[in-house]
Amino acid sequence: MAAVKITVNNNGSIKVEGDFEIVDKDGKAYGLGGREVVSICRCGRSQNKPFCDGSHKGHFEHEAVAFDLPPKKQA
Repeated sequence: MAAVKITVNNNGSIKVEGDFEIVDKDGKAYGLGGREVVSICRCGRSQNKPFCDGSHKGHFEHEAVAFDLPPKKQA
């Protein structure tokens, strides 16, 4: 298994678990308080962005089904 596992949840957040760091646009790390699992908001409603606070419930729908991306374009 990879050092970090990212799970796209149905109708909700993205769960990140493992040994990871989350940084802002300037490269400053968020203080995760020793957590090895966090949920990232993807609906835009959280009052605790970038982290999920459950605000998506009843307002966001997406069935997470894995698929293959097309081949990477050559430079």
